[in-house]
Amino acid sequence: MPIESGMPVFPGDPPVKIDRIHTYRENGWELRSLQFGSHTGTHVDAFSHMHQGAENLDQIPLEQFFGPAYLVEKGAALPRNSGLIFQEAVDETQLKAILDVQPKFVGGNISESLERALLKHRILTYTNLVHLEKLPKGKPFMFYGFPLKIKAGDGSPVRAIAIIE
Repeated sequence: MPIESGMPVFPGDPPVKIDRIHTYRENGWELRSLQFGSHTGTHVDAFSHMHQGAENLDQIPLEQFFGPAYLVEKGAALPRNSGLIFQEAVDETQLKAILDVQPKFVGGNISESLERALLKHRILTYTNLVHLEKLPKGKPFMFYGFPLKIKAGDGSPVRAIAIIE
């Protein structure tokens, strides 16, 4: 999702405010001030987001933020040891099935209660992913969703990409 002033945020999160501080015309360069919450737009949630004492972003190995993934279709078998991306809504009733296949990360249209449970089990969650309709069905793709390295960060906006062969 593009990050821009006034964009929708989760109720209670800080509003997004982006101000131009320097311009080419006045200063010879561009510079913007960015103000937003750590869970703005397309973002990844660290385990500490919903579990006190759990690992923060800067404590999670980079290898956990990317890997092979599948767009999961309703009623389809879940692939093992891959990232799972859900276009259709999924909630905590699917937790056991998801845990059984040991995903590296889960993203897409997941409920808050499922997100909390996945984070407890040290499975990263990605929220507000867009353009999921462009992902292949039944075929793996490489997913990358690196966070900013925020010291003690509970989450971070990401530039999530899928490499489709």
